[in-house]
Amino acid sequence: MKTLQSTLLLLLFVPLIKPAPPTQQNLRIIYDYGTDNSEETLFTQDYEDKYLDVKNIKEKEAMIRLDEKSHQLQKDESFTPLPPKKENDEMPTCLLCVCLSGSVYCEEVDIDAVPPLPKESAYLYARFNKIKKLTAKDFAEIPNLRRLDFTGNLIEDIEDSTFSKLSLLEELTLAENQLLKLPVLPPKLTLFNAKYNKIKSRGIKANTFKKLSNLSFLYLDHNALESVPLNLPESLRVIHLQFNNITSITDDTFCKANDIRYIRDRVEEIRLEGNPIVLGKHPNSFICLKRLPVGSYF
Repeated sequence: MKTLQSTLLLLLFVPLIKPAPPTQQNLRIIYDYGTDNSEETLFTQDYEDKYLDVKNIKEKEAMIRLDEKSHQLQKDESFTPLPPKKENDEMPTCLLCVCLSGSVYCEEVDIDAVPPLPKESAYLYARFNKIKKLTAKDFAEIPNLRRLDFTGNLIEDIEDSTFSKLSLLEELTLAENQLLKLPVLPPKLTLFNAKYNKIKSRGIKANTFKKLSNLSFLYLDHNALESVPLNLPESLRVIHLQFNNITSITDDTFCKANDIRYIRDRVEEIRLEGNPIVLGKHPNSFICLKRLPVGSYF
């Protein structure tokens, strides 16, 4: 009976006993389920301080990154982009072409304009490309050029002053292009080749060849000339005019009608075949020549 009473008393007093509260050192997180905000989390002061420190650092880093982006954006807005360049324009001439001892070889590289040349260039071979026009700027700073070869391009137009400053130029080849007229030619030319073009007589001025006292070789075959160019210089040795539309020749074309003693002794070859003219009808036109021109006499 006493034992039963003791047990009942123990059961009555147990609910009144509360566990001792946890010490401050062991306190980490206490979840208070007795309040309405059951999901609210309480942190110790030490944990809160660390959290705030990390948060402040991240905010500062974010502000720095934002400032850097703003600065970069200002730089980008103030920067003016350069116009796009063609692939060939971006390459130095002596990588696109071959440069060797004053000679520049730009053959079959699909250029559509004369590339910038080294100032010491004396010979340029730009054959079989897509060049359509020649200008004075192309050679303005290359005064030592002696030979230019533009065979097999698409040249339709040449500015009159293109070769005016090339006082040393001796050989100029413009064969196999689309020319309708000739520009002013430099005074020291020894060879001029413009065969296989579309040049008509009106595209050649009366004094084009007059002052070229060193010109020895003239190639104007396979064009659309209606007559032999005027004032051909005494220095000429070879004159090719075959396969044009030449229909007439006068006594002054190669000789001098008023001087029966005049002999044109330097001429070695004149070709006139393939023209709609019968040379046999103009015997006085060749009396000053050592050799008769090649062509049809009947």
